[in-house]
Order: sequence, then structure tokens, then C-alpha cells
Amino acid sequence: MQIKVTAPASIHALVHLPSSKSISNRVLIINALGEGTCFPENLSDCDDTQVMMHALGERGMTVDIRAAGTAMRFLTAYLSILPGERILTGTQRMQQRPIRILVDALQELGAEIEYVKEEGFPPLRIVGRQLVGKEISLQGDVSSQYISALLMIAPMLPEGLTLHLTGEIVSRPYIDLTLQLMAEFGAKVSWKTEHCIGVAPSPYRSVPFLVESDWSAASYWYQMTALSREAEVVLTGLFPESYQGDSAVADLFEQLGVETIYEKGQVVLKKTGKVVEYMEYDFVNQPDLAQTFVVTCALLGVSFRFTGLQSLKIKETDRIVALIKELGKLGYVIEEADHSVLYWNGRRKEADACPSIDTYEDHRMAMAFAPASLVLPEIRINEPQVVSKSYPRYWEHLEKAGFVLTEQR
Repeated sequence: MQIKVTAPASIHALVHLPSSKSISNRVLIINALGEGTCFPENLSDCDDTQVMMHALGERGMTVDIRAAGTAMRFLTAYLSILPGERILTGTQRMQQRPIRILVDALQELGAEIEYVKEEGFPPLRIVGRQLVGKEISLQGDVSSQYISALLMIAPMLPEGLTLHLTGEIVSRPYIDLTLQLMAEFGAKVSWKTEHCIGVAPSPYRSVPFLVESDWSAASYWYQMTALSREAEVVLTGLFPESYQGDSAVADLFEQLGVETIYEKGQVVLKKTGKVVEYMEYDFVNQPDLAQTFVVTCALLGVSFRFTGLQSLKIKETDRIVALIKELGKLGYVIEEADHSVLYWNGRRKEADACPSIDTYEDHRMAMAFAPASLVLPEIRINEPQVVSKSYPRYWEHLEKAGFVLTEQR
């Protein structure tokens, strides 16, 4: 399937954003571990969260999480302490995404996990049991989801867990998000030192919990505001004090001409016209914002150097490779360095006459490139349905904002 996206002359929209997938999936695991009687409210309706809910209720031998990377990491740890034997599997792409680091860590704590097919990759055969380890070291520059998966089961271990993180810690706001949510549900957790987290053996308690809107989803509306000639966008369910590291998008987009005005339970986005000529930022703590900023800067003619992108290699696709290829179709020569840096010095080449963007089963590729229609005469998005992974109503919201979507055959 393919759609052609045609943008309106201006954007004036009230957008009811989806709930945070990051918070929803963590709270579901924590609530399940605590055998909670209070079910979290305002959970995300995205594929990843629906998959997580289904998996947590699965009573059969096989748990299929499809393309949900968060679910794969979190459930690997969760099932390792849940009595019974299960096969944890996913899509073909999921079976190409590495999980050895997490499996090694769990096995060191006493987990019984085997690889069903290729060593180091799903599917996994997991036999749940009580884990006996109490201290472990893990590289800090691996996916924060590995770290969060270990942390969330830690209160259930007989002696808790002391987790040492070595080297550079990437995506630290996601680790802090996990710790904050654990504490909300009664866990005793703290940073002992800059690189060491302590979790006491203390069961979770059931508490009422309301999930806030998703700042990652908000980033695409910041992008649209920045790229449009005229815009005023209201986004609901966002707050200045947020658990989400991607709330940094509000400050970052000031450099690209978007002001954030906080009102009760929502934010208003307005154009300022003040756009920098060059942008430099380390996305190690907000990797999911990288596609938004790479595409936006290129379309605004803002040269950039973005670092801390190493985790993009193991996302739904290799996002570094995908960005270089797809922006090339629009005439922008983006370059890579050290497998963790993307930069653009203004180099251009001839663009495709009718650019068609491949999405690589990656929701963020579709959502980051659709706003390019505000600058280009038109743009086509292949397999647009991938947005259901985190923002199922994305296209519906674009249409309400005045975009015209035409299905192509």
C-alpha cells in the first residue's frame, strides 16, 4: 500500500495525542509483577501496547510479540521469573534483532533461557524460575530496554539487585523513567553512584495510575509547525514536568522556530521564525527523536551534526542507513561517521521527481517523512500502516489538520 500526502497551506489543529507507549508498557509489566488490582488508565492503543497486554494474558506455550521490540526485551525478563515454560517469538525482523546481552545477564542471575534458532537472537525458550543472583554488571551503552527489563524484575529477586553500568550510559532518561515508575508502585530503588543502581527486595503494591500523552508523538507536530508557513497547534495531555525524556523536544525545537506555551493539561505550539543556521546535539538520551530532527533540519536547510545515535542501528530497522537512503530521494546527501553520527553540510543532489519513501516496518520513518509534504509538492509513503506501532490515529489526525491523503495502487 502507498499513500500520497499533500499538505495544507497552513495548520490550525487540536490534537488528542496517543498515550505514552514507553510508560504504558512499563506500567503493564510492573502491574503484572505486583499482581495489581488497580488496572492502569489511559493506556496507549498502539500495537506495541496491545501486544504487551495480550502477551501478559497469554496462557499458551508460545508468546508471539510480532514486531514489538519493547515487549521482547521486557517479557524476556518477566517470563524468566514466571513459573512455566514458554517460547517467546516475533516477526522475521524481530528474529534478526540481537538479545544476547540481556539473555547473558539473566542467565548470570540464574535464568533458564535457550535460543530456539540462531544463537543470540529470538525466538527464546524460557523456563521461569526464582533467580538467585543479586549483583551484575552491564554495559551502559546498550539498549536502555535491556537495563529497564532487569530493573523491573529486580524487586522480585530474593536479595534484590545491584546493577553496575560500565562505560557511557545511553538513553539515561529511559532508565530514570523506569525507576520513577517502579517507585510509584512501591519499589525501593536509587542511584547509589553515577554508574550503580540499587533495588531492594520489596514487592510492588497496586496503585491507581493515569498514563500521560506521548512526547515522542508530539515531536511530529513540532516538526509540522516548523515546516509550515503558518501554524498554531494545540496538543493535549502534555505537562512541563514529565517522566519522559523525549519532552526535551520542546526546548530543542526552539532552535527551529517553534515556541511551546504550557497551559493546563496541554501545550500550544507557535512559530517564531527564529531558525538557527546550524544545529548540533547529542541524542544519546533521546534516540527516538533523531529521525524527526534529521528530516526537519534538512528540509529547513539547517546544517547539522547529531551524535549519540548508536542505538539506531538496532531499532525496527537500521535507522541510520534508512535516513541516508530516503533523504537521498529528496536530494539531501546525509553522511555517517563512527556508526553513531549523522551530519549534513548542505550538500544536495538531484531529487527523485516523485519521491516514494520506504518505511522498513518502522513507524517513525513514516511519521518523520510525511511532514515533508509541507515543503515538497508531494510525497508518497510506502506501507503507511506501520504507524499503528505507536500512533494508530496519525493519518486520521493529519487529515483533520487539513492534509490530503490519497491511496495509490
